[in-house]
Amino acid sequence: MRIALSVLFLATQMTANVAFAQTAAEREACQSDYEKFCKGVEQGGGRIIKCLNDHLSDLTPQCQKVVKENTSQ
Repeated sequence: MRIALSVLFLATQMTANVAFAQTAAEREACQSDYEKFCKGVEQGGGRIIKCLNDHLSDLTPQCQKVVKENTSQ
């Protein structure tokens, strides 16, 4: 039971991290910025991308590009 809960927790955490990103490269580009600025933000409803966009000037250039591409629709 404990192992199953641990696996479920880890799977949830992996999908929550930079949930808006469509590709592995996008997730990698924003992972450190997400952890620095938005780790406590609840997943869903566009909250993670909004948080990153709110910190746009503080993000790495790679993550800035990803955020701009995902918010310019």
